[in-house]
Amino acid sequence: MYESFFKLQEKPFSLLPDPGYLYLGQQHSTAYTMLDYGLSSQAGFTVISGEVGSGKTTLIRHLLNQQSVDVTVGLISNTHRTLTDLLQWVLFAFSLDYRNKGEIECYDALIDFLVQEYSQNRRAVLIVDEAQNLGIDALEELRVLSNVNADKDQVMQLILVGQPELRETLKRPELVQFAQRIAVDYHLGPLDEKATLDYIQHRLKVAGGDPGLIGPEACRAVYRASRGTPRLINTLCDTALVYAYGANQPRVTEELMWEVIRDKLQGGLFDPQPSNVSPAPEPAEPEREPQPRRGNSESAGFVRNPELRDEIDQLQQQVNKLQRQFGNPTRNRR
Repeated sequence: MYESFFKLQEKPFSLLPDPGYLYLGQQHSTAYTMLDYGLSSQAGFTVISGEVGSGKTTLIRHLLNQQSVDVTVGLISNTHRTLTDLLQWVLFAFSLDYRNKGEIECYDALIDFLVQEYSQNRRAVLIVDEAQNLGIDALEELRVLSNVNADKDQVMQLILVGQPELRETLKRPELVQFAQRIAVDYHLGPLDEKATLDYIQHRLKVAGGDPGLIGPEACRAVYRASRGTPRLINTLCDTALVYAYGANQPRVTEELMWEVIRDKLQGGLFDPQPSNVSPAPEPAEPEREPQPRRGNSESAGFVRNPELRDEIDQLQQQVNKLQRQFGNPTRNRR
């Protein structure tokens, strides 16, 4: 829609996980290093956690793209609390036949597969995404499944990726044996203000556009509203580009970004839940009486209508409320 207008090769802020857009800032770079170390050191269990929309799945897909030919990867991504027949899901992840097999037959099929991989100097790696959805029984079954590893060689490594609830579950007394087998773990937190700016510029650059298309102050507004969550950053920036395109503006300004934030909050679906980062609010300007917006003659005539003037006054009050919550988005630049 707006790609040609902004001279972009593609949309830079898609919500779909795309390893080509992975931003390897300090946290994601460290998380990837831990994942890579876990694989190379043949760690039995590796755990990566992070808030919703923090980029965990994108990180995993990047890891899959970088693996050498001596690693066979199986991925379970559609987990849920009532997940049963875990062995069948494991066979499915490794593209093995699981139909019409009982538990013992599934186990024998998995062992045969792992022995064959090992005989060819290949390692099997099972990745469980959204692992916070697994119940205690399923996690314990994974631990028991890891008993196929013997001596110093790991014939199957397991990587669990999930939201913070996963870490809380693994702390339960029933899973103490599981927790003791975790050799590598890392938690992805939200981006800070500078990383948010770098993240936005990185995605614009990858898409073939001008990294300054969204200005620094607009990026700062994004950070304050999104609390540094990549998925929310993408939502705001993508919507802002649509707004700028509709208004025929060559760049996304701070004022336009706050308009997007206001509309998203009023819509009720944008949920900037507080995270580990709580930006210190800027001192708010003293609240002033709502003033009619000044503009061209058409806008002036618009304000003279008493009913519409009341609507504008109500809107201004909502804007004032947002300013007190997130800081004043409009500052004098003299």
